[in-house]
Amino acid sequence: MKKPNVAILGATGAVGAEFITLIEERNFPYENLKLLASARSAGTELTVNGKTYVVEEAKPESFDDVDIALFAGGSISKTLAPEAAKRGAIVIDNSSAFRMDPEVPLVVPEVNPEDILKHKGIIANPNCSTIIMSLGLKPLHDISPIKRVIVSTYQAVSGAGKEGIEELENQVRQFTAGEEMTANLLPTGSAPKHYPVAFNLLPQIDVFLENDYTKEEMKMVYETQKILHDETIQVVPTTVRVPVYRSHSESVLVETAEPVSVEAFKAACEKFPGLQVKDNPAEQLYPMPLYTSNQNDCEIGRIRKDLYNDKGMNFWIVGDQIRKGAALNALQIAEYLVEKQAF
Repeated sequence: MKKPNVAILGATGAVGAEFITLIEERNFPYENLKLLASARSAGTELTVNGKTYVVEEAKPESFDDVDIALFAGGSISKTLAPEAAKRGAIVIDNSSAFRMDPEVPLVVPEVNPEDILKHKGIIANPNCSTIIMSLGLKPLHDISPIKRVIVSTYQAVSGAGKEGIEELENQVRQFTAGEEMTANLLPTGSAPKHYPVAFNLLPQIDVFLENDYTKEEMKMVYETQKILHDETIQVVPTTVRVPVYRSHSESVLVETAEPVSVEAFKAACEKFPGLQVKDNPAEQLYPMPLYTSNQNDCEIGRIRKDLYNDKGMNFWIVGDQIRKGAALNALQIAEYLVEKQAF
């Protein structure tokens, strides 16, 4: 089997580090590996599978002779992804730059793997919250088409990067010392006001748009419709930042075209790849972010019918947004390309 030449852009960041961990854990096959980052991080040494690599500054020519390029995300994708694709690499991009481009597949491998081979050089990784929710939606959608989704997310501070973790830790120290908590990052760096997330909840992730939904919320609307190939699905989201280090949680209420029993939905979830059912109220068994962190699978539980609508289904789903919500999802796309020898 032919092995690809692989490049990781953003190798020194959180998602880049997760790429490296997963490549080692999953024995991802590659012929040559190139680690890329900004000029500031160039020269850093990183070890992958026992071999030390020097991180190079990412430039268009960095992607000559690269078969698969894993982009960890960021604004640089807009510039370098087309350049890499032009040089023959298949780019799997974690940024939001290409997600809604009709020429670019938006893929969760367990949900719509058939879209992977429709690429024209770039494949987009969805937003972390969308990925996690889609794993719960797909088994239900396959039983009866989804008509409407109302979702509230409880998103970990690591979704804002390592700075989000540092800010939470600093605020906890300040609070316990009786000091005033300082906030410089959340709910979003560009906002005119910042609030503490420690001992608090922030019902804003990213900037507000003209419709008073945030950019993060509208990503969940449009991306869900694209992944499930149905623009008529109504998605009504509220995204909330919570004082949790890692793993996003979501409360989801779904209305389907026809009634679906709890038993049928649970059975479908138990067979669905990438999903584990943790659902036993009598034993207080349900998903929690503390226990899904650093795990590949998402967990689903609290599955129950809508009290007033027989076509409604409630569930609670939790997943590690750095793994399944970013690096793992992208690497699974790469694994599919290797399996099909389509690079």
